[in-house]
Amino acid sequence: MFVKTLTFVAAMLVAGAAYANDPAPVSQDDAGKWLDANGDPTYKKEADGTVDYYTWMGYKRYTANCMACHGPDGMGSSFAPPLAKSLQKFDYSTFAGIVASGQQNKWNTAGNSVMPAWGTDLNVMCYMDYIYVYLRARADGAIDRGEPKKPPLNKTAKEAAYSCLGFTN
Repeated sequence: MFVKTLTFVAAMLVAGAAYANDPAPVSQDDAGKWLDANGDPTYKKEADGTVDYYTWMGYKRYTANCMACHGPDGMGSSFAPPLAKSLQKFDYSTFAGIVASGQQNKWNTAGNSVMPAWGTDLNVMCYMDYIYVYLRARADGAIDRGEPKKPPLNKTAKEAAYSCLGFTN
């Protein structure tokens, strides 16, 4: 089933199909993560420019784990495509599948690129929702390049991520 899903997604990307999903936050889970009408993680930006904790931490985790290949602020590089544009074409479950299982692309004329599977790397998997939310905000143009305006600490989200990493209080 997963292989069929990735094949379908690859066909969509080649065809240039766009993923249309309203990013408006409609609810929050127990850890303070904002969700859209489909239940996918999304961002929230206040009038003063402050973003939610997941978006801000997503920037931090993207910079630590993804930037080396995908470039600053999801803008792409000679190694990997621009994720800020890629997220305009697919949904959360597709993103999660690619991050966890990896994939091979032929996105540039210089040759093939391979997205490694990060499914066993807790530094990525424990923060996948954060990274997605940050990239979604970048893809939608809701936040500019660079570090977003820092929100107050979300202790519940921080504790949940630390627990995922195996840290105990």
